[in-house]
Amino acid sequence: MSPNLSLFFDGKKFMWDGQIHTDREEVSPLEAAYLKDGFEVRVVEEADTFLLYTRRVVKEVVVTTQ
Repeated sequence: MSPNLSLFFDGKKFMWDGQIHTDREEVSPLEAAYLKDGFEVRVVEEADTFLLYTRRVVKEVVVTTQ
């Protein structure tokens, strides 16, 4: 199985977390942690596995000069 590194949902690009999960209950705490950190999360069930896709919009860019 070779999951897509990114998927689009409602016109927004989400990135795969890089892990293949075999149980939905295994994904729930990870999903909650991402949501707490301000990410949007989508869980995709594919071939009896669960894939976690996340996205977060950068709200502020800090530029430093030397």
